Amino acid sequence: MAMHGSAKHRPGFHVIVLSIGFVLGGFLTQFCRIFLPSGAVKEFLTTGVTPSMGPLKIDLVLLSVGLGPIALDVSLLSLVGVLVAYLIARSLF
Repeated sequence: MAMHGSAKHRPGFHVIVLSIGFVLGGFLTQFCRIFLPSGAVKEFLTTGVTPSMGPLKIDLVLLSVGLGPIALDVSLLSLVGVLVAYLIARSLF
């Protein structure tokens, strides 16, 4: 039976596409924050939700490691970036 759509790709492919999409969406968001004039459209496109975690400190006897804080800024344009990356990856592969 032949696989269709995303079933033929490995999970790593999806992680790469999501990562590229979020980076592209981040660039779009920052571009719009800088160049769009103040108004409702700018607020709608660039307002994001920023969940964060951290700082996380792991203290072992010989080694102490601190990680964080880690935050992810998700806006409408970052989701558009993920969609664009997915559509491009689907058409290429």
